[in-house]
Amino acid sequence: MENKRFKLQLSPSGNLTNLVLKEDAHQMNWVIDTPYLDDCGYDESDKLFGNFSLKVKGEVLISSDVIPTIVEDVGTATVSYVFEKLEVIMNYDLSQSDDRVAWTITLKSRTVEDLEITDFAIWSSFSYVMYRINDLDLQTNHSASVNPSISEHFSKIACVRRSNEAPHLGMYQTKGQTLSVGSYCAYKNLFFESVSPSLDGLLFHQLILAGGYPENFENADWIYEKKGFVLPGLGEKEWGYAFEPFKNQQDFHSIGLTNYGHPSFDFEPLAILDQPYVLAFELPEGRQLTDAYMDYLDIDGKRKRENLLTKIKLETNHYQADLDFTLPGETKITIELDNEFYDSVVLNVMEPIKKTLDHRVRYISDVLFNGENSDTPYSYSPISNQGESLGKLSLVLKTNLLGETNVEAVQKVEASCVYYIRQKWFENGDFTKPTKLYGEFYRCMDFEYMAHVFYLLSKFQEDVLQLNHPDTYLAWAADVFSLRVNPDLHDNARGKEEAQMLGVFFLYIDDLLEELRSRGLTEKYDEISVLWSRIAENVATDSKTYKAAVTEHFFDNAGFGPAAGALASTHHLEGAKRYGELVLANIGFSNDFRAQSPDRWWEALSYMIHSLWGGVTAAACLKAYEALKDSRYLKAAYRATVGILYCYDTNAKATDTKLASGEAASTYSIAGPHINRPDLSRNRFGQSTFFRDGGIFSRLFTKEEETADWDMGEELVAYLDGFGRKTFLYEESGTIFIVNGSIEETDEGLLITSYAPFPTDYHFYDRELHFVSKNGELVPQILLADGAFKPKKEPLLTKE
Repeated sequence: MENKRFKLQLSPSGNLTNLVLKEDAHQMNWVIDTPYLDDCGYDESDKLFGNFSLKVKGEVLISSDVIPTIVEDVGTATVSYVFEKLEVIMNYDLSQSDDRVAWTITLKSRTVEDLEITDFAIWSSFSYVMYRINDLDLQTNHSASVNPSISEHFSKIACVRRSNEAPHLGMYQTKGQTLSVGSYCAYKNLFFESVSPSLDGLLFHQLILAGGYPENFENADWIYEKKGFVLPGLGEKEWGYAFEPFKNQQDFHSIGLTNYGHPSFDFEPLAILDQPYVLAFELPEGRQLTDAYMDYLDIDGKRKRENLLTKIKLETNHYQADLDFTLPGETKITIELDNEFYDSVVLNVMEPIKKTLDHRVRYISDVLFNGENSDTPYSYSPISNQGESLGKLSLVLKTNLLGETNVEAVQKVEASCVYYIRQKWFENGDFTKPTKLYGEFYRCMDFEYMAHVFYLLSKFQEDVLQLNHPDTYLAWAADVFSLRVNPDLHDNARGKEEAQMLGVFFLYIDDLLEELRSRGLTEKYDEISVLWSRIAENVATDSKTYKAAVTEHFFDNAGFGPAAGALASTHHLEGAKRYGELVLANIGFSNDFRAQSPDRWWEALSYMIHSLWGGVTAAACLKAYEALKDSRYLKAAYRATVGILYCYDTNAKATDTKLASGEAASTYSIAGPHINRPDLSRNRFGQSTFFRDGGIFSRLFTKEEETADWDMGEELVAYLDGFGRKTFLYEESGTIFIVNGSIEETDEGLLITSYAPFPTDYHFYDRELHFVSKNGELVPQILLADGAFKPKKEPLLTKE
């Protein structure tokens, strides 16, 4: 069947197996199809688009157990599944409009008795596929990130092509209530078979219309419903959705507002305690705002509701509210339309972020450091062979460089560098002889993390360090970094190949080079500078084929994120734009701050927040903004960063894993339910939790109780070089907006308050206005007046 914009095809079993936008040059199929599953040996045909399961009075009914009746008419197809007591009818209608497909689900009772429906879930399996084919056209133009926005009456899903090339596909709720969107992961991991790339997989998404979880399941997620419903005798219940293409994020929301009556919100994902916060939204024409309130949990975990209606003002076509938050934690703001319909956004309220950082650094130094007499002297728990685990040390050093110096904490890191890191990763401490910690090989990627630690250590004064002169550590950094990027220093093919790959070192390479130059290590400066230029040039040249998007996985933000950041930093702007589009498609947008994360799946087996690579992707996106001056990157980078901070948030209340002061968890599963592991639904955890699932996980981890934060730290160092110091203004349609701070109008001008823990920089690229404090002086507030940034002397202005 087809209309002006769409072609679709149904299988004999009633599944939607082909959904194509006719204008699409790539003719992408926006739903998962059977041939790919069969070709790659995936046995998930029961999860194709339109399959469903119901639980009625404890009895489970499954669509695949019934042969449906399919009736086609002009521009419509109706699929009916008949069970003893009820019927499920799905109608696909292309005749209502040339520009959309209307999808209706009707649940119809066939008995006079009331039916208790405890679960009703329908697979909406869009093409979220990491193909098992090293073909970047497939990975970028035939796969989508899937970004749900869940609300009581206005849920929607944005399926964004991974190349970020329009058209994309939107699904808008038109009738009924969608409680949530769950996901199931099918994957193949050949990590231990010396295959590269080694990992491919698919996520199948499921619309939850009732229940969605195992019987008697409970978790800390208070934000989304898990309820069932009663279908009256001989009654029916209906849900409606519409598919329509969109061009970009703004267009996605504009279509929802204009064509489907969805409110459009403009909200920042993060609020800081006791700082001003502005919420704005636009209502569809003819709709009235009849109520507004926010829900949150108090310090005792009890749900509180605060009415907001009196704080909301109508300005032109937009509603706006100036809000304050006095308790930290996830906060749900709901608006009521016409006394009947509800829409919402979920944001996070955090304490000043410096407090979170201080607690984290203290925890690393006081709890995770293993002393001289421990089993592994001078290490930091958890013990790992992978360099990512050293990010904690860099975080300790970075915060001590930006703020007050805790000499004892710095000296613990120094001892670890001298007595643990150097001796573990290098034979007899010889930087030219890496230890084969992985059996028959070593990883070049490990070296970039230790080079970063050595470099940061070299920034401290002599009187702080106790084992070597600062210049010694700078030389160590240079030696290890040379090993990381110089293929001639390796005597094996793997080492030579990995030495020429990008990594997180793009975050600090410019600073390292400047330090080597200014402190007279000229020979090392020249060597590394040439190697770095060569790597960047090669990545730029290969950007036309997206070569850097492939790592050990077939398509990886750990590849295209650093590529975008590195090319932006080295002014290869065309290449930065190409990879930058992949980054923009990778960072979600949603009405829930947690679903605005960089898209990744394999650590959680669901779409997820991953602290390290999400944070690195966010940092790369910010570097792209600073080079390209395109506000899409600024906004995406900040959205992603707020999700990363959630992994460190000790005040989070909607996740089962509660973090004590200074603790952290590297992974957050956005999906609810997480169908592979329901206990991980909207929960934080470490990958080792999969140890009990067996398979490859039992070989990757030694026990389930392994700490959840082994690979965390490097992303916060990246944060401290970006939003940790910088606040940005930008202008759209004559209005000034802020990212990473708040704006207040005062008699003296616009008062800018930074959310950065170490505020030193204010940038307004659209007007070429910049302020950078002298000698790292902290400037938490500044005025924008008379076309310039002006420091505000003490005492600081406040809202009063």
